Amino acid sequence: MAEDNHFFRPVRDFCRQQVVTCEADDALLEVVRTMRDRSISSVVVVREGMPEGIFTDRDLRNKVVAEGRAPDGLRVADIMNAPLWTIGEDDVLYEALYRMSRRNIHRLAVVDEAGALAGIVTDTDILRLQAHSPHQLVLDIENAASLDDLRALHANIQERVLHLSATGIPVREIMKLIAGLNDRIQVRLIQILRADEFADLPDSFAFVVMGSEGRSEQTLSTDQDNAIIYDDALGPDEVAHVEAFSRALIDALISIGVPPCPGGIMAKNADWRRSLGDWRSELNLWLATPTPENVMTGSMFMDLRTLYGDPAFELALKRHIYAYTRDNPVFLMRMAQNMTRFATPIGWFGRLKVEKDGEHRGQVDIKKAGIFAITDGIKSLALEAGRLDGSTHDRIEMLAAEGVLGERQAADLQASFDFLVLMRLRGQVEALRQGRTPDNYIAVETLNAMEQGELKLALDGVAQFQEFIRKHFRLHLLGN
Repeated sequence: MAEDNHFFRPVRDFCRQQVVTCEADDALLEVVRTMRDRSISSVVVVREGMPEGIFTDRDLRNKVVAEGRAPDGLRVADIMNAPLWTIGEDDVLYEALYRMSRRNIHRLAVVDEAGALAGIVTDTDILRLQAHSPHQLVLDIENAASLDDLRALHANIQERVLHLSATGIPVREIMKLIAGLNDRIQVRLIQILRADEFADLPDSFAFVVMGSEGRSEQTLSTDQDNAIIYDDALGPDEVAHVEAFSRALIDALISIGVPPCPGGIMAKNADWRRSLGDWRSELNLWLATPTPENVMTGSMFMDLRTLYGDPAFELALKRHIYAYTRDNPVFLMRMAQNMTRFATPIGWFGRLKVEKDGEHRGQVDIKKAGIFAITDGIKSLALEAGRLDGSTHDRIEMLAAEGVLGERQAADLQASFDFLVLMRLRGQVEALRQGRTPDNYIAVETLNAMEQGELKLALDGVAQFQEFIRKHFRLHLLGN
């Protein structure tokens, strides 16, 4: 248990703080001699204390020896790799290994708040901590060769989260872990499909995820919300090939254990597989006609994040959304209004209101009770600011930095969000242990007095935020 917690501690606790550095104009041979004398395989290139690039023994082999270049007269700048991938010293260790895996690199420069070099962390450093760690699971995913491999690994993710949920790790880190591992599963699946039967698939497309997956805020009750965007210039045969790939991909995801979306929001369906131009037209329809259905669908789509392929399509659609809502704010106001329709379940004298009958008798839907209001209220403010990237936490921090939210207000919202998500995750973990399908309900009677008090405080914070949204967007002007 203690070993698992290592991966959610800050990088500063594990990085090597004594880093050998050089400057880009230094003579290559002098730096190589330093590497030999100190028995090191890399040197960080800095400019005025800021990491600029990196020079490794592999660069020497591949860019000098293998090419028959004379090292005399060469400078480090001639063969170094730049820019250098970095990570903040307060980021958790799991984030470091995730970035290394995603970018297929072996080391990260660690920087302080000002961006100055504070250390270096390598994949070898992380591997020393524990063989059966989240990092090992990432490596296993990278090496998966079949759908059967990925099916077993997908189940392993659930087992890993069940274990970590009892270790006291912050819920936002668990969400990041779940999202990161699920990302890697899907990317590896795409790689396997492309290698086996879709090697000639055109590159001018993007597979995007949306909703909570787009915000990297998944827990244990997660189905699919995804789509495909492809280039307007693709010919009919290429479009047909993308369609065939989409069907194979979604069917494969279902086969390895990722549930289908009950509403059909999946790239295998024609409504969720369009050219860039057609997606613009569809967005215009949603934005110009803010019916409740269009508001819900459009709001979910706005969390889109490119998981595989060309990110330019995502950026183009987000710019389109920003421009449209800036000139025509009615959709934005309706989206904000929608989050105010979910009343917090607090009755007279501060009593929690629960389901009176049915299978969820005595329970509260924690998503409807408060999680949805926070995520969509923050999303509305982020859309107004033209900054839809990142998680709800990222957006809250951005809005606080921009002065849209006060510092205390932002901190309270983050605390409320974390507690509500923690309650949902705990309920889902308990459901799995009892052999039930996880959902968004929690049984109030299972909470102790302190937890019930915290829940009421969190829901009070949600109600205050809803009132803030009403005033901020002047929702009284809309009517019903």
